[in-house]
Amino acid sequence: MIPMMNNKRPLILFDPHPRPIDLLFDTATKSRLESIGEVLWHEGSPAPAEYIDRYLPETAILIGQTPMPKERLDRAPKLKAIFNVESNFLPNIDYQECHRRGIHVLGTGPVFAKPVAEMSLALALSCARRIHEADAAIRVGKETLYGEGDNYDSILLSGRTLAIVGCGNVGRALLPLLRPFGGQILVCDPWIHPSVLRETGVTPATLDECFEKSAAVFLLAAVTVENTGGIGRHYFDKMKKGSIVVLVSRAGVVDFDDLLDAAASGHIRVAIDVWPEEPIPEDHRARRTPNTLLQAHRAGNISEVWPWMGQIVVDDLEQILKGLPPQRCQRAQWETVAKLRSKPIS
Repeated sequence: MIPMMNNKRPLILFDPHPRPIDLLFDTATKSRLESIGEVLWHEGSPAPAEYIDRYLPETAILIGQTPMPKERLDRAPKLKAIFNVESNFLPNIDYQECHRRGIHVLGTGPVFAKPVAEMSLALALSCARRIHEADAAIRVGKETLYGEGDNYDSILLSGRTLAIVGCGNVGRALLPLLRPFGGQILVCDPWIHPSVLRETGVTPATLDECFEKSAAVFLLAAVTVENTGGIGRHYFDKMKKGSIVVLVSRAGVVDFDDLLDAAASGHIRVAIDVWPEEPIPEDHRARRTPNTLLQAHRAGNISEVWPWMGQIVVDDLEQILKGLPPQRCQRAQWETVAKLRSKPIS
């Protein structure tokens, strides 16, 4: 039995733009939510400030990306949790003040971990065996018998050293997919203690070691004030010829021109799913760069994962209203969230 606040059902305020409610909350999950509290549904555009301010004094749960500076938090004495369903922690909340008041700030990013991890492995395999190029050759009648010409520089991932840069949600989902290849797995993540990494069965490594030793490097890190544009020519030059870089996190972690230069030179193979500017400009040089496999930010966006968002939100909402810690969504860690540099909502 979920305890009620002041003998009333808790007020749940929605402001999910740019996410459509029906995409995230199926019928069964909506019913669960409405059984917990009084739900004020709103979508289609960001909720007007006057609408938010009208209901904040009674709001227990906020679902959406509403700006919540300290002055708004001051007007929300009953607020217990904010659920970000855009899935990137944005610089529009006073995270430290939320922490001080015991307000949980949670994100739904974990739902994308499995699809992005699977796509990351698929991109690496396609680069290793040039699957995408062999397909294109057949379509224009330029294939070679038994693939001898097309396979001239194909490589196996089995038994080779592989590296993960940024071992968050996606990195943790990718690890069990890489282990069957049997090689050493290096991980560089300055926010995770080396002992924790070792306990997961991987080898802590520096960025230099990841690029020097690995046949494929998976770039899965978030963009922060510490790493923006930090992975460039210095690292790509350290890679063995024919090695692979898979970029599926945020384009801002690399020097994009250096990445494309390394591919154009023939030194490395590059798979890209995220871009400095989206939609991708029609004249972007990557469209003409060889040794690349290009995707339009589609690694995580598959229909079956969207309802998971609503489900994990309601799971954690139930926990919070029982006075228990959330377990399903990702917490905004106040020590590091201020360092994130996610793009603002468009």
